This record gives sequence, C-alpha cells and structure tokens, in this order.
Amino acid sequence: MAGTDHGQEVNPNDLSEEEEEIVTGMGSYKGKVRMVRGDPSDEMMLLWGLQQPTFSKPNAFVSQSSLNLSIDACGRCISISQSPSSLGTPGVTGSVMWDSGIVLGKFLEHAVEKGLLVLQGKKVVELGAGCGLAGCIAALLGSQVILTDMPDRLRLLKKNVEDNLYGDVRGCATVNELTWGDRPDPELVEPLPDFVIGSDVIYSEEAVTDLLETLVDLSGTETTIILAGELRNDAVLECFMEAAMEDFIIGRVDQSGWHPDYRSPRVAMYVLVKKLDSTVTAC
Repeated sequence: MAGTDHGQEVNPNDLSEEEEEIVTGMGSYKGKVRMVRGDPSDEMMLLWGLQQPTFSKPNAFVSQSSLNLSIDACGRCISISQSPSSLGTPGVTGSVMWDSGIVLGKFLEHAVEKGLLVLQGKKVVELGAGCGLAGCIAALLGSQVILTDMPDRLRLLKKNVEDNLYGDVRGCATVNELTWGDRPDPELVEPLPDFVIGSDVIYSEEAVTDLLETLVDLSGTETTIILAGELRNDAVLECFMEAAMEDFIIGRVDQSGWHPDYRSPRVAMYVLVKKLDSTVTAC
C-alpha cells in the first residue's frame, strides 16, 4: 500500500476498511501509526493481550513519594517538583509524575530528533498538564506552549515551568487555567494550536464528554493531538474511543516509535486528527 511500503504520507480519510492497518504519517506526525477502526472493544482486547499491563511494574520511571524528580532531556537536567501529600486527595492525580508523562515527553524529544515531528515555532496546548514535564520539553524543542490545568493545580505547574525554562530556551511557555467542557479562553484558540498533547487524561468515564468537548474546541483539521495514558481500566479507554471515533480519526503509536529507553507495557499512545464537521457524542 502506498505510504506503508514507500514511506509516503497517507491521508487516513482516504483509507478503506480493507486496507493495511499501519500507515505512515498522520496529521503532523510522520511516523508509523496503527489505525484504530471498528469496535473499540477489539482495540482493548488487542492492547491488553499484547502488552499485558497488569503483569508489569507500575511507576517504572517515577518515584511518587519523592518531592523531586530529575530527568535528562533536550541537553539539560529537568527538575520536576512533586507534592506526594496531595496524591491522597480524591480526584487529584497531577501533583506527582506518572510514567505516561515521562513517556510522552521523551517521545516528543525522540520524534523531533528522528525528524518525525517539527515543533519549532509551533503552538502547543497541553491538557491536564499536572507537573508540566511534557510541556516543558515541548518548549525546549522550540514550541510556543500553553500548559493548562484546573485552577487549584496551577501553583505547582507554574513553579516547574519557572524552575526549568531558564536561560537559552528555543521556545516559550505560559500557564493557563482550563476546565474541560468550559469555553476555552481566546489565547488558546486564536489561532488554533498546531498540537494538543496530554498524558493520563483519560481516567474516568464521567470526564470523557468534557474532555472530548475540549479537544473538539481546541482542534482544527490541521491540529494533531498526541495522548499518552496509563493502562488501568479498559472500560474507561473503550468509552473514550467509542465517543472519540465520532469526531476524530485515531491511530496508535506502537512502542517501536517511542524513545528506546522509555517504553512501558503499562502505557499506550494515540494520535488523533479531527474529522470534518465533528460533534461531541457521549459514550
């Protein structure tokens, strides 16, 4: 198939059900993706069967009991402050790092190094930024980043941005409040971002509709969405997939496309591009 055998970019809208599942190039990501089609329960069976997340060690790249997490990226040591004492608060997960955040940040760095992503000068919005690692890495890679989260989670996020984006930074970053389902502030959508990124944002069925409404609001047909998430609950991910298929074309990035030192069977990564005339549908 053109695009799979010859490295030509494929328009996912042009693919038929019978064509090869793996395509090269989806949105602004030029790597290989495995298209997600049909019944999302099939994707869940495949994903859990292949990766068997429950049999692997959680938190392979993070220490959630520590006040600080250090990781090398973009030629510097990034130091991320955490608040382990907040982790026990219901609904609060962004006070510490999770493996999916590390995986996403290092994926961005790896993809830029391999020429599969161009982030220089691009507008990037990070959803549910939490501690802000992925957004900081995107800024170091040259993006104009807006890191967003709930109002009560911005203090830690701002601290990590200020602590790590100093000196010679190719891009820039700001922190904005954003509650999913609310109308985004003008600076988020004027112009629409080139990329929307997020890690561990698919965590409850109750949040799926608001998350998708925000993804639709933030994305145009030229926006590429990259989401990484912990594989905890197949029902929640299936709910998201079923609803997202109404609005987006979805492809999974296999672990062979991730940074070779930051791969985990407990994490999955997806690329989404918006369909024309999309509308939000609850699962």
